[in-house]
Amino acid sequence: MTKDDILNLRNLGETSTLQFKERVADAYKVAAEIVAMSNTKGGMIIVGINDKTGEINGLSYDEIRDTSNLLSSAASDNVEPPVLIQTETVNMDDGIVLVAKISEGKRKPYRDNKGIIWVKNGPDKRKVFDNSELIEMLVDNGTLSSDELPVEGVTLDDLDYQVIRQYLLNRFEDSFRAQNLSQQYLKEASLEDLLEKVAPGMTLENLMKNFSLIRQDRKLTVAAVLLFCKYPQKWLPTATVKCINFFGTSVAGNGYRDKMHDSEAEGNLLVQYNAMMDFLMRNLRKVQTENDFNSIGTLEIPIESLLEVVVNALLHRSYSRQAPIRLFVFDDRIELHSPGTLPQGLQVEDVMKGISLPRNRVLFANGVYLLPYTGAGTGIIRATYFDHNLRIVNDERLHEVVVTIVRPSFEGRAIVGNGESNGESNGESNGESNGESRIITSKEKDILNFCTVPRTSAEIMAHIGITNQTRNRRRYINPLVVRGLLKLLIPDKPNDRNQKYVKV
Repeated sequence: MTKDDILNLRNLGETSTLQFKERVADAYKVAAEIVAMSNTKGGMIIVGINDKTGEINGLSYDEIRDTSNLLSSAASDNVEPPVLIQTETVNMDDGIVLVAKISEGKRKPYRDNKGIIWVKNGPDKRKVFDNSELIEMLVDNGTLSSDELPVEGVTLDDLDYQVIRQYLLNRFEDSFRAQNLSQQYLKEASLEDLLEKVAPGMTLENLMKNFSLIRQDRKLTVAAVLLFCKYPQKWLPTATVKCINFFGTSVAGNGYRDKMHDSEAEGNLLVQYNAMMDFLMRNLRKVQTENDFNSIGTLEIPIESLLEVVVNALLHRSYSRQAPIRLFVFDDRIELHSPGTLPQGLQVEDVMKGISLPRNRVLFANGVYLLPYTGAGTGIIRATYFDHNLRIVNDERLHEVVVTIVRPSFEGRAIVGNGESNGESNGESNGESNGESRIITSKEKDILNFCTVPRTSAEIMAHIGITNQTRNRRRYINPLVVRGLLKLLIPDKPNDRNQKYVKV
């Protein structure tokens, strides 16, 4: 570090990662500062600068030696677990300053020798009392997965057995096929019959223990409640979503067009996923991409991108933070606010490259069999592949990850429905999108019947008598994939030339 570096830092002032001390004499006080930085994002303590005036008052040789010893002993004797600090001296015009560098800790939470946990709060520090914040530190540290924690008072009777049946059908699809079980049998089989086909004598409790959904003390985990409970909000009230379509481009605008009722998202993650996708379908515009003015049109934002960001939010949000997922639709963009910052030091650049460090290990491992999840690390890559107008912000101040998708301009392009509802729309968008997400047309039935064996897009298009073009795939095939009626046999490469589709 150079003299100019010190002057630049001094001129910018104290922050959550930078502290000035004219002198240090109290080992406990400086240890508390080291604890706070270790529990947050690390930082530097520069000794020899007045924190009130910014005046440089350099240290003598003896002061440098004593200060170095005090900092080292504070970090080793007054911090639990002990931390290592790096020190260096910089020669300034007004004497020598000592720079102590503290790295973000890998063994959070750190405490001082009185057992107090400190974190940075801007240039100051504060004590931590909230258990959820402690859990978050352990999650960031990689030593705890909050979805493995027990939920008191939940029993197997609180689970939705129809959702569990769907989970079993998806998870053990290959096993059931190898046993030559017919679709009719699987459709009519009871939960007990399916468990017996998974393994002779298998019970629901044992199955869920095998997949870390029930602990050895027979308590259901957060993951089990989120995936399978009929009403998880009874125990996890903030494990839900809020969806609003605002007028204009700000939450401070003049009201909203559409607001999803809380009851629509009260349920397990599959219910929340469907509620969020339905909300987007009824609030986004459709653009006509064909010459025929009466054509159905294509959703303004690729539905594949919407699917990926919604599923990622549900599986990777922090469930220890007492806040819901918030989905906002503005005139110019969509914002998805997911509680909790990126875990274990993960950066946005890492996510964009496909690096995955799951926050919720059990939810991550089991949610794939209920939600249309594509696999570790590929979700955001797929989302940006389909829509380049997507950006991610890791907001450490508000403790959330914000995914923003820019809505394209429609000047000079025909719009089918304007995405306005609750009496504000022309009625075309709301009814059409809801119908498209729930009603199977005769042509879609034809495609599904044709795909009882794997088919390429060319085969499907030829079967229904239209050309194999991207716009036709988006119109006829992609909606069936999103709704879970068709499955990609190469999910990680949706545009693979050998891609095939099969009826679910």
